[in-house]
Amino acid sequence: MVDASDGTGRAPTAEDATSHGVRGLVVLRGVLVLLFGLAVLVTPGLALLVLIYVFAAYALVDGVVAVVLGIRHRGERPGWGWAVAQGVVSVVAGLAAFALPGTAALFFLYVVAFWAIVAGVVTAVSANEVRRHGGPWGWVAGRAVLDVLFGVLLLLWPASGILAMLWLVGTFALAAGVLLLVQAVGSRTHPALG
Repeated sequence: MVDASDGTGRAPTAEDATSHGVRGLVVLRGVLVLLFGLAVLVTPGLALLVLIYVFAAYALVDGVVAVVLGIRHRGERPGWGWAVAQGVVSVVAGLAAFALPGTAALFFLYVVAFWAIVAGVVTAVSANEVRRHGGPWGWVAGRAVLDVLFGVLLLLWPASGILAMLWLVGTFALAAGVLLLVQAVGSRTHPALG
């Protein structure tokens, strides 16, 4: 029996099912990024405070666990002292973020900037791979440029304020979400994953 629901008059293949699954994941990714961007733009102060406190709580828990594991396994694992040292650094970072959220916010700005640049470079490599294999690489390359530009702007103007960073994060997330949705819908065969 031939399923003509895709308009080709041919039977669906395993590649069609995979393509549909990938497209669905890219759409989900786009929607999540859009929702994140909207949340940051609507409540920037709250978004920043939540990010700082989530980081602080994570660092504290991570540090305590690392210290406990390092001490517990000191007789059986070489290098256990490094685990304890890493744990102490994480605990100090978590306490500092709770005590000095303003400093943590500036530090967070630099982390986001470097993350965006590295993510952009990796996405550019992905776009090049997709291009080499004849796939739809333009939207992936556009997202790579957007990532790198965002990171560079944060590094160039850190004094413009954390609020500006949050507006940039929100706007970046909206633009990235739209690009992901366009990428998923615009590809006839299968959207690139980058």
